[in-house]
Amino acid sequence: MESMIRREGVRIESEHGVWEAALWMPAEPAGAVVFASENGSHRLRPSGDYLPGVLREARLATLVFDAVAPAAAARRAGGVEGEAVGACLHAACEWLSRHPAAADLPLGLAGVGRGATAALQVASERGRTVSAVVARGSCAQRGELPGIAGVAAPTLLIAGGLDDPAVACNRRAYAALRCKKRFEIVPGATAAFDEPGSLEVVARLARNWFLQYLYQYA
Repeated sequence: MESMIRREGVRIESEHGVWEAALWMPAEPAGAVVFASENGSHRLRPSGDYLPGVLREARLATLVFDAVAPAAAARRAGGVEGEAVGACLHAACEWLSRHPAAADLPLGLAGVGRGATAALQVASERGRTVSAVVARGSCAQRGELPGIAGVAAPTLLIAGGLDDPAVACNRRAYAALRCKKRFEIVPGATAAFDEPGSLEVVARLARNWFLQYLYQYA
């Protein structure tokens, strides 16, 4: 399967800077997912590599960027990290909407940490142009839930059972959502999901969610 997937280097431009990203395009994709990872915080087995690979095996194109980069740039400039990540995610969605092989594909958003919070925010702003959202560890950093009641896309929230701040924040997020929704707690997992089998559980949950809500529009 991997040999049939084309990789394309991408430069995402937003008002906060220019960020490196990568688009993986399977043959005959059924949908596309923009994924704001936190690669910089997971060096041994980054979910930023593993989860998109699982999605690609399910015939989903993935556009991946590292949310750590725009957040760090915003911090150095004295700006708001979340706004920078959200702007980058918005710009990535716009870039994908103009790509000849992806423009007509149903769109999903996925994020980890800051990227998860940004995915919820961007989904609320982009309305029904987003078909599904998967957010892992959302809003744990700042405890903010901007515009979450406006999210229209079916949304899956995931938190580690040992990550108390993320569990509490996601419970609030789940209560505020007005769309189709689900909240999964992965037992024995910390914020980094470094425990054996934890990322596999996250990947299975995310894959099944996107298959359910992106394939129906393919």
